[in-house]
This record gives sequence, C-alpha cells and structure tokens, in this order.
Amino acid sequence: MYPGTYAETDPDRAAVIMAGSGERLTFGELERNSRRLAHRLRAEGFRRGDVIALLSGNDPRVFEVYWAAQRSGLYVTAINKFASPDELRYILEDSGAQALFLGPGTADAATGLVARDTVRYAVAFGSPPNGEDGWLDYAAEIASAPGTPLADQPRGGDMLYSSGTTGRPKGIRPPLPDRQVGEPGDSMVAVFGDRIGLDAETVFLSPAPLYHAAPLRLCATVQALGGTVVVMEKFDAQAALAAIEKYRVTHSQWVPTMFVRLLKLPFEVCRRYDLSSMKIAVHAAAPCPPEAKQQMLEWWGPILHEYYSSTEVAGMTWISPDEWAAHPGSVGRPILGILRICDEEGHEVPTGTVGTVYFERDECPFEYHNDPEKTRTAQHPQHANWTTVGDLGYVDDAGFLHLTDRKAFMIISGGVNIYPQEIEDALTMHPAVADVAVVGVPDPEMGEQVKAVVQLAEGKAGSPELEAELIAHVRSRLAAFKTPRTVDFVDSLPRTPTGKLVKGPLRDRYRAAAR
Repeated sequence: MYPGTYAETDPDRAAVIMAGSGERLTFGELERNSRRLAHRLRAEGFRRGDVIALLSGNDPRVFEVYWAAQRSGLYVTAINKFASPDELRYILEDSGAQALFLGPGTADAATGLVARDTVRYAVAFGSPPNGEDGWLDYAAEIASAPGTPLADQPRGGDMLYSSGTTGRPKGIRPPLPDRQVGEPGDSMVAVFGDRIGLDAETVFLSPAPLYHAAPLRLCATVQALGGTVVVMEKFDAQAALAAIEKYRVTHSQWVPTMFVRLLKLPFEVCRRYDLSSMKIAVHAAAPCPPEAKQQMLEWWGPILHEYYSSTEVAGMTWISPDEWAAHPGSVGRPILGILRICDEEGHEVPTGTVGTVYFERDECPFEYHNDPEKTRTAQHPQHANWTTVGDLGYVDDAGFLHLTDRKAFMIISGGVNIYPQEIEDALTMHPAVADVAVVGVPDPEMGEQVKAVVQLAEGKAGSPELEAELIAHVRSRLAAFKTPRTVDFVDSLPRTPTGKLVKGPLRDRYRAAAR
C-alpha cells in the first residue's frame, strides 16, 4: 500500500493537516507532486540507491519529497533542522547526497553549499541563502514535470543518522527492498497496521520533528494505509491537547518528555479538553519513568502502548497497557527478532541479570555507512546477525525486557554498577524539576560518584536547601549507594527533539574539570 492508492479513490481527502495553521495536503496533491518530483529527480540523473537530503522543519512538502524518493528507489536522508553548517556538510558528504531540499527557516545552515559543489541539485521550498545563485524553486521544479507515474518505480528507503548522543552521528543504511512502490512487504505497515488499528479512518497526531526516524516512518505508514496525519509545527503540551480535540485524533505517538510536560500542566488545563476520540497512544524513543506512565494511564485510560526499537531497527519489543500493569517498567516482549541478553564476553546471562541487549535476526539488518568498525562493534562477537545499539537491560521470568540504561552511561562506584536512568526517573516528577541528567563524575576513593544535574521548573531557584531536598527525595526511593552525592543546577540540559539526553558532552565536561 502507498498513498497513491487513496489518491485514486478519494483524492480530496487530507493526507496531511498542519495542526497550528490548518494547512492541508490532499492525497491527490501528494500523489501528483511526488510523481512530478520523481520525474525531476530521474531527469537529473538520480538512480536506484542514490541519496537525496532534506533539511526542513515540519512542513507538508516533507512528505512530497519522501514519497518521491520512495517511488524512485532512492534513499532520503532527513537532517535535523537545527544542524550547524559543519554538521550539515558532514552529513551531506558522508552520505554522498547530491540533492538537498531546503525547508523554511533553514537557510543559514546551507550557506555556501552550492558554491562549494557540495550538492549539484539544490531546491528550496523555503527561502534559500541570501544572495546565493544555484538554488531552484521547489514549486517551479515540480510544475515543470509531468504528473504521470514513472514506468519503473522501485521502492526506496531512508538513510537516517543516529542522534549522536555519544559522538558524531552515523548514517544507518538498510538494504533497499526488491519490489516496486505499492507492492506488499512494508515492514512498518506489517508491524503497526493491524497492531494499533491503522486504516483509512485514522487521524494520527504527530507532535515530534519529522526529521527523526519514528515520526517520519510512522506518519508515512499512516499515509500508506490511507489515514490522515495531523502534524504539529512544534510541540507544546497544551496545544497538543487542543489538537486532539479539534481534529478528533484517534491515534498518536509521543516521547516520555512530552508526557512529563503534559502532566505538569495545571490540573484545570489538563481537564479542559475533550480527548475521548483517542483510541491508541504509542510512545517510544526513550525509557518512560514508571511514575509518569502510571499517571498518564490514570488520565488517558488504558490506551498507552509502548515499543522499544532504534533507528537501526535491530529488533523491536512491544507492550500493551494491560501487560505493562503486570510488568511495570518493562518495554515489552520481542515482536521483531529474538532477544538475547549477553555479558561482556558475549555469553548469554540468566533471567533477571543485566547485560547488553542484542536482537537476533536472519541477517544483520543494517550497516553504519562508511564505518565498518562501528558496524562490527554493533555485532555480537560470535554472531554477526545479533546486533545491539548499546542498551543494557534484563528479561524477567515472563520474557519481558526491562531497560536499565545505555552502556556508555553506566556509573561504576566502588566496583558497583549504577544505572543513571532509575535515578533520573526518581527525580523527574519532583515538582521543582523541569529536566534532569545523572552522570558519573571522578571520585578519588570510589572511582566515580553520582551527580544529578537539574534544570529547575519555572519560578524555582537553586539553593543548598533544595539540593538537600532532592537528595532526600531520591534516598527515600532508592538505595543509598544510588543517591546523588551532589546536585548542580543549570539553565538547560541538552536533549534531542525526540527526548534523548545528549549526555556524553555533559559527562565529559565534568571529567575534564576534574583533571
């Protein structure tokens, strides 16, 4: 399935609605414009396996570019809207992209790219860099091409870059499927379609940036099944509730930081909106504090489903609301791949023992572009088809996976492993805390000690008294050795728009200061 199927039967129905402005893109327009762009790309010499890049905020034309690539056998590389010029050039050069589509508000990062011959086909549907030649107007480009489908429409894919929370982002290049667009076999449709009841009646709210894997892929899946995607220009907790009510949203996808912000709205605001249309709310991207999830279930009812996966799609787990009630804190049982929990030497560990989370597949499902060593380190020492993204966790007696943290962020204090995630979970819902990161800092006696770095809620001020209160708050919930020794207060913490803490640089600053 793909959107063109519904362009034939119901061309005037909305494929995309922008939540704030109300701007609409119909299935007929999406099909027509993606066909025209596919012709332009073919005329420019792009062939199966080539890469085109997209730098944009949330905009309906993102989907036109996406589906043009999908019907042309191309990889589309969606790039973080807030990428610096150096980051943008790195991704373009690393991916080999020779086309760049530029959305509104992104011109500064793209300055000089055409002049340096970084890309040969540069198209703007926002404003191009001031005074620069070589940029083509998107509307004029698609208007100049025929609206008929290409005779050959090999299915493309995405080549997205990791969030770079522990270093330079790396391109994740899955193999392209051997089929035409619209032919059966889409794995996202297979996983999500029946599981959460996506169909032509779906109204799906996407509050996250489309340049990230889960929002882009799931929105495309909804369109492939004939549903309408309601896209927020940017996330705002109250505006998200208003969008659910206004558009009678049936399905939605979230990250845990959005739940926390929703829960911290005033009680009267939370109860102001009619959310009764919502049938399923899916969340992923980062572990959800159990307290926050429990409060969301009490508010929204048993509609919260959670999955654990990654941009690499090494594997996937799933947990329903009823299952989570029986296994609180779990991210579910595998629905894609076989779960393997292994120690440092690669040996599988017993039930209940923390180890590295691997998924076994028939073959390695991805490679890191231009980085065979990183690809190799993602594979099990003895089994190349067992892959990991570096998460730690354990499996309970019923086979449910519980994540503990990223391997890179584990704290070792006095020879004991401490997982920052559970400490962060303990602090997240404290009324004085807007955001929190827990890191290990050097300690001459213990090797490392636990430090909490806290962004305070609006109107709160850091003080020794508040530091003591937060430490006592954790101590009342967790063992003494897990309790932060100190708390630092900061103006903001680095997070990706999908809610992942960019903890590596934060931890490195503390380590450097201790030298």
